[in-house]
Formats: sequence, C-alpha cells, structure tokens
Amino acid sequence: MIEIHNETGYVPNENLLEAIAAELTDRDIELLFTDDTTIRAMNREHRGIDKPTDVLSFPLEEVPFAPLGEIVISVDTAARYAAAYGNALDDEVALLFIHGLLHLLGYDHETDRGEMRRKEEALIRRYGLPESLIVRTEGEKE
Repeated sequence: MIEIHNETGYVPNENLLEAIAAELTDRDIELLFTDDTTIRAMNREHRGIDKPTDVLSFPLEEVPFAPLGEIVISVDTAARYAAAYGNALDDEVALLFIHGLLHLLGYDHETDRGEMRRKEEALIRRYGLPESLIVRTEGEKE
C-alpha cells in the first residue's frame, strides 16, 4: 500500500502507482508530492546538493510492519520534464516513482552494472511509459 502525502494540487494516478509498487514489493511505501522549494531543502540537507531535484528516496531499515521507505517527488520538476519531453504528467510521475522505488529496493544506477537500468526499462515497457530517467540522464551529473 502507498501512503500518499500531497503538498500540491496534483492528483496522482494512484491505481498505476499501486500496480507498480505491488509488482516490486509487498511492503508499504510513503510517497510525498511536494514542490521544488521543499525538495531543494531536502536535497541540501540529505545529499549536500543545494538545488531542486526530481525524486529522492529514503530507505528504512527492515523492521516488521515498517514501511520500505519514503519517496519524495517534486511535482514542479515532473511538470517541467513532462513539458520538455512531451509526456503526460502522470507518466513522468510514474517514471520518477519507479526510479525512487528501485532505489528503495537497493538498486543504484551509479554503481551497478546496468541492473537498475534493465529493471527500470522492463517496468517502463510493461506499463507503456516513455523513456526512462536513466536513459535520459546518462552522462549528466546530478
């Protein structure tokens, strides 16, 4: 189950997000939709990077009945991506959710041998989503 906290006016496609989550884990997930100002502060505090980002993941220790972790998505950034790539906002949010969820599950595209990219691509194909974040941002620095 996804517990959604929404600080924005965006209405997510909860059915799509729940389907994606159910395919990957049976643990609960906390999902926060926020703006660039809030995610920038979180990015600065937790990663030492003083700029907004698209998605942050905060895994929790595996404790009985505890959620897998929290995913934070900037709706401002997702909307910019959607406009730039000609995608629906729901599709962009789903891409960010997949990316964040894979990080919660321990994948790391910066250090693995393409495992996260392959998993992300398979999910994208299954749900008919546009090009993945990893493919779009290859070669860019975060």
